[in-house]
Amino acid sequence: MLRFHSGGLCWESYRTMSVFVLLLGFPGVGKLTIARELGSLISAKIVDNHWFNNPILRLLDEDQTAPLPKGVWEYTGRIRQAVLDAITAYSSLSANFIFTHAGVEGDVRSARTYQQFVDAATQGAAVFVPVRLLCAEEELARRVSSPARRNHLKTTDVETSRSRSQQAVVLDIPHQHALTLDVTFRSPLESAAAIRDHVVACGA
Repeated sequence: MLRFHSGGLCWESYRTMSVFVLLLGFPGVGKLTIARELGSLISAKIVDNHWFNNPILRLLDEDQTAPLPKGVWEYTGRIRQAVLDAITAYSSLSANFIFTHAGVEGDVRSARTYQQFVDAATQGAAVFVPVRLLCAEEELARRVSSPARRNHLKTTDVETSRSRSQQAVVLDIPHQHALTLDVTFRSPLESAAAIRDHVVACGA
C-alpha cells in the first residue's frame, strides 16, 4: 500500500505486497547505477546480474581476452536460481527487490533468464515489473568505455557496444507491467523516479 504526502510518494512499512523490478538493458546503459537510486526510493534490495556471473568469471581469463568456455552460462544460471530460491524461501512478503539483466531479443538464454525472474515473482506473490532501458548508440559507447567497469568484470569494448546497438534489440517480452524508458538524456535519479512512478501506477 502506498501513501502520498506533500514531499512526493512514500512507501509505508505496512505495505504487504512485494515488488520485483527487473532492469533490462545493454552493458553500459546504467542498470546498476539506476538500481541504486531506485533502491532508495522504494526501499528495495539490489541483486545485480554480476552477482551471479562474477563468481564464475573470476575463475577464468583475468584479462578478459580469451573466449568464454562453452556452457559457462549454465553455471551462472544455477547460481541465479539458488539466489532466487533463497529470496522466495526466506524474504519477507513485503520485501522489494531490483534485479538487472542484459537481455537480448531473440536470444534463448536471455529469455530463459527472464523466465527465472518471472517464476520467482510468481512464487513469492510479488508484483513483477520489467523495465527496458534504452540508450542512443554514441552515449552508450561513451558509458561502456569507463575504465571503472573493468574492476567489476564488466565489458569496456566500445566496438562491441556499437555493433550491439546496431544489430540487436533489448529483450522485449510482453507483460502488463512492462515499461520502456529511454535514459539517453536522463540522469540516474530521473530514471529511477520515472520507474518508481510506474511501479506505483502498477498498483504495487
